[in-house]
Amino acid sequence: MKFKIGQTVKVKNGVLCPDDSEFDLSGWTGRIIDLVEDEEPTIGIEFDSITLKDMPEKFIKKSEQEGLDWYRIYLDVNDVKRTKSRDKEQEAKIVRNEIKKRFEWIGIGSEGELIQSVINSAESFKEWDALKAWEKYLEKNLQFPFETFIHEYQGKGPLNEGDKLKVFGIELVDDHYAIIVACRKERKRYDFPLVDLKVTEKKSINSNIIEAYRTWFANRY
Repeated sequence: MKFKIGQTVKVKNGVLCPDDSEFDLSGWTGRIIDLVEDEEPTIGIEFDSITLKDMPEKFIKKSEQEGLDWYRIYLDVNDVKRTKSRDKEQEAKIVRNEIKKRFEWIGIGSEGELIQSVINSAESFKEWDALKAWEKYLEKNLQFPFETFIHEYQGKGPLNEGDKLKVFGIELVDDHYAIIVACRKERKRYDFPLVDLKVTEKKSINSNIIEAYRTWFANRY
């Protein structure tokens, strides 16, 4: 095989994505990361930072939804040609990580799209900014008041797993317990972590939103 690991190659004109012919890969450029010398030799490529920046969002989104890589691809060796490097490997890695943060939740369906829209609305991808984005989204989209029950074991304290609480609004954002809501059990008022609550009416807008928040919280690292 005429190629070597680490060389930069460019996809020839007219080459379509082997997984989805909707996308024309002409001119997409990257570094060789793998060489497969079978009966039909293929070449593994990780795209450079310029290709990643110009990559259609639709391609990235569909790849995430279908569980495919968007930052690398395997092609027939005859589909590419040698070219000059346009960046450093570290630059490509930085851009790849930035894009990943903007699309990493898309692959889990409609719940993931909701999570991603909230995360992308934050000032940065830092956890505190994400929490503030969730606070803003929840305040705007939850329909207060609503009935919930405690879904997690609480240990010692006045509230226990299974207790029913009516939620009236968001009280504050805490760096440990995250979103804290104002709620009542009968006549007593409590501040309680939203992540430990489930909405009684399962097929409601509130339930869908809070389940998305719970999913994000449990998998945010």
